[in-house]
Amino acid sequence: MSAAMDTESTYSGYSHYSGHSKKAHRQGRDRHKSPRSKDGSRSEKSVTIQTPPAEPLLGNDASRAEEGQDDNWGETTTAITGTSEHSISQEDIARISKDLEDSVGLDCRRYLGLTVAAVLGLLVFLTPIAFILLPQILWRDDLEPCGTVCEGLFISVAFKLIILLIGTWALFFRQPKADIPRVFVFRALLLVLIFLFVFSYWLFYGVRILDSKDTNYQGIVQYAVSLVDALLFIHYLAIVLLELRQLQPMFAVKVVRSTDGESRYYSLGHLSIQRAALVVLENYYRDFTVYNPALLTASKSRAVKHMAGLKVYNVDGNNASGQSRAMIAAAARRRDSSHNELYYEEADHERRVKKRRARLVVAVEEAFTHIKRLQAEEQQKAPGEMMDPREAAQAIFPSMARALQKYLRTTRQQQYHSMESILQHLSFCITNNMTPKAFLERYLNPGPTLQYDRDRWFSKQWTLVSEEAVTSGLQDGIVFVLKCLDFSLVVNVKKIPFIKLSEEFIDPKSHKFVLRLQSETSV
Repeated sequence: MSAAMDTESTYSGYSHYSGHSKKAHRQGRDRHKSPRSKDGSRSEKSVTIQTPPAEPLLGNDASRAEEGQDDNWGETTTAITGTSEHSISQEDIARISKDLEDSVGLDCRRYLGLTVAAVLGLLVFLTPIAFILLPQILWRDDLEPCGTVCEGLFISVAFKLIILLIGTWALFFRQPKADIPRVFVFRALLLVLIFLFVFSYWLFYGVRILDSKDTNYQGIVQYAVSLVDALLFIHYLAIVLLELRQLQPMFAVKVVRSTDGESRYYSLGHLSIQRAALVVLENYYRDFTVYNPALLTASKSRAVKHMAGLKVYNVDGNNASGQSRAMIAAAARRRDSSHNELYYEEADHERRVKKRRARLVVAVEEAFTHIKRLQAEEQQKAPGEMMDPREAAQAIFPSMARALQKYLRTTRQQQYHSMESILQHLSFCITNNMTPKAFLERYLNPGPTLQYDRDRWFSKQWTLVSEEAVTSGLQDGIVFVLKCLDFSLVVNVKKIPFIKLSEEFIDPKSHKFVLRLQSETSV
């Protein structure tokens, strides 16, 4: 089922409030039937197959289906039924298979990295314990007795290992937020450093202690304590490299959405390009308004209408170039008034939005007033007969459904608000005793992407495009692009300039002055 059908079926639960006739329904179905060309080929509309690791953003098919509709599409259509023909090319199949292979490779690499880190961490924590226990197991009778100092070192090793375990859990054992295309360089360096460090300790232990069966047990325990101390220092180094190094802002990045030009600025520290891309995406879902392709259809239809009006005729085939230029010039002069059309279209759209917004505000206020009356009446009833917030929301929703549906269609937001989500939000507002203005805030002002249903906006797969290696650090002038199915984010990196502050000393005495008054006055 196409996204356009899903968009209109969202309100099918309460379409009886719209009061449309079967004739308008049949016309809407005929208008959306996919045409065929004269040669029998299928239409250009294609279907997108969603793979498990890539969930496309909602609205790409809906925007294409709405291009052929007029400005009153929300008034004449409540649901779309029928079938549409789709085609898929060999290039699309090859691209989908490539995406599947890439997703399998990412999963294998992620689990391989987690396995290596877990095995290495287990080896690190068992090594000091093995250093202490192996002499007791292999040559216990030949060991020198462990005195008070040696027994105190046992307590030191135990507490240091507990501290190291908690620190490692807090720093490394986190749920991954994303899959990055390349290895995190600093994390890989730390793993290599820990492996070399533990390997060198084992090599020294095997040559100098196991082979010679050293009897100085206190020295062996001290050797294990030195290993734990060194591991604690490596953990401190990991905190500096992985957490503290990136805190100081060094770069200012400008993020621009390619479709509508919405932009934001962020400050970043010393990060690689791939980690900077993750920070940008986290901030994008929180700060950018939700991407609505339906808002772009008006400008597209206007441009198509303008280009369709340019007609060039070839007369006699002799003076075609001169006449063509004359016709183009004449057509351009006739269309110099296109800015007036744009002005009146936008003014008419703003008028309709304000009108339907006023109707919606009045309908919601009346519904909430009715809720207050119901609450006052239910306070006099028995506790078992009181209405819960869900039932109250379902009781008052029909009174505002038509006004809300028209407003959402006029502002092209209907694909982001289902009837179930509106009822949940309404019951939430009733439960927390919120005002009508608080209820309408979600619908009157487009919110950030995270505000809407996860299935309607979330896209798991992003493609990072960069001329530089994604593991290299940010530099002044670097530009990289984050692409998803419907749009892309263009990121431009600028280094924060060096600021030089100077101090100017002001003498406190410079603010003092003397007022001299003459005793003689003129007569």
